[in-house]
Amino acid sequence: MIDIDVHIELDGAEGDIEAHYKLAIKKGEFITLFGASGAGKTTLLRILAGLETPKGGVITVDNEIWFDSSKKINLPPQKRSIGFVFQDYALFPTMSVRENLLYANKQADIDGLLAMMELTSLASTKPQALSGGQKQRVALARALAREPKILLLDEPLSALDNAMRAKLQEELTMIHDKLHITTLLVSHDIDEASRLSDRVALIDSGVITKIDIPNIIFPVNKTVAKIIAKEGNKITLELLDDDLARFEIGSEMSIAF
Repeated sequence: MIDIDVHIELDGAEGDIEAHYKLAIKKGEFITLFGASGAGKTTLLRILAGLETPKGGVITVDNEIWFDSSKKINLPPQKRSIGFVFQDYALFPTMSVRENLLYANKQADIDGLLAMMELTSLASTKPQALSGGQKQRVALARALAREPKILLLDEPLSALDNAMRAKLQEELTMIHDKLHITTLLVSHDIDEASRLSDRVALIDSGVITKIDIPNIIFPVNKTVAKIIAKEGNKITLELLDDDLARFEIGSEMSIAF
């Protein structure tokens, strides 16, 4: 069980925002954090990973305190059982695929991870020789090599074409079903969030405004906005659902019309 109740100051487009994240996550759940760019989704992942420090609050994971401002407890990233897949993958360019995984954990079943992610034949290859989909697999395998309690995914599929994205979504589902790792995914894609998630958390200005199963968050055929003006590449929308507000055209976010 993960309990998060923290606040932090965000640098918003219109000035500083006092974000307050309050969220309870069951062990083994797959949660997608969904919202517009700048809503504070990635900040929540970084707080969990220990890469950013809240102004105050508490984070507990399986009854272990990771952060408690009143008790001056703040576990460093290396002491948190986290696997993090960054949007740009952050692979070490001078290391082979195998070496990237070994760097994360020399005691892990590297051969098993390579096989699960279909990377065995690429074990000696450097990242610059890999495709985008292959890099994503390496980054995910490296995160899993840490044998984490929590897997954090920061839009790991956003740079891939639709066919590769769909394939890797299936693989993420397979991995989650097999390993039952508590997972938090940042996504702008309604189809992706609906396909992968047990629950979806809508985030707006650092506040979780709603959390529920995908079919409740994204009702089928629900109209969330209508176009009221179009000028060149700029489209102005009238939003019809406050909970799905602040979508941005051009940010690869899916919108149901």
